Amino acid sequence: MTARCRFGMVLAFLLLAGALPAQEPAMTPEETANFLLKAEVINSRHTGKGVTSPYRLTMRLGNVTHDAHFQPIDETRSSREFNDGSVELNFRDFYGYNIAAYQLSKLLGLDHMMPVTVFRKWSGMSGSMAWWLPETMDEADRISKKLEPPDKEAWGRQMHRKRVFAELVYDTDPNRTNVLIGEDWKIYMIDFTRAFRVRGELREPKNLVRCDRNLLEKLRQLDAKELAASTKGFLNNAEVKAVMQRRDKIVAHFEQLVKEKGESSVLY
Repeated sequence: MTARCRFGMVLAFLLLAGALPAQEPAMTPEETANFLLKAEVINSRHTGKGVTSPYRLTMRLGNVTHDAHFQPIDETRSSREFNDGSVELNFRDFYGYNIAAYQLSKLLGLDHMMPVTVFRKWSGMSGSMAWWLPETMDEADRISKKLEPPDKEAWGRQMHRKRVFAELVYDTDPNRTNVLIGEDWKIYMIDFTRAFRVRGELREPKNLVRCDRNLLEKLRQLDAKELAASTKGFLNNAEVKAVMQRRDKIVAHFEQLVKEKGESSVLY
């Protein structure tokens, strides 16, 4: 059985089981944001995934009913030790970074790879409210099931965009459950509550192998004042400065790769 057939069987099973909506509402990003801000919450439950206790909310506005992901985590520590023995100083786990990541993705033309995300208060809590995506599995599921994308070139290009973004925001929790896979093997990036560290260096520059030409140009055009304005209340000045420092290093990295390997080998 081919990978495409296996993927189709998984998708069909999820649809029949009710794990996926039969059809996504046809809404613009602006309409989606309005829904997230104004819809009534009619049901809630913990998602059962992740360590930040997110919620899956069922919401209704007019004749549209849809689920949303609500993440209220806001934790600051002078230091935190992880299971692998590593220690992070000035640790922050913050729902606002989800909102900042979405705003940054819009500036870079990558918002099609992320759920619309807004700030909202619910049940006495402040948090990020994101549109529930029509995913069929996450990257951890795909690997465990040994499924391969039918178009490896298209898949690779999406993953390269994801890796560039992860370096730009200094995502310290880039685990496979944070990469969702939708229909036609579309990739979505989620959960940036442990990103936006105030380090100007790149976290894993070895992951930067190829880059979308349009994304590279958007990176060159990224303006610190515009970034600060669009993420006000969620990124402080030091965090914005660190994004711009990493931007400079990412652009310089790919410009050097182009010199060494040729443009056609690096950019697409």
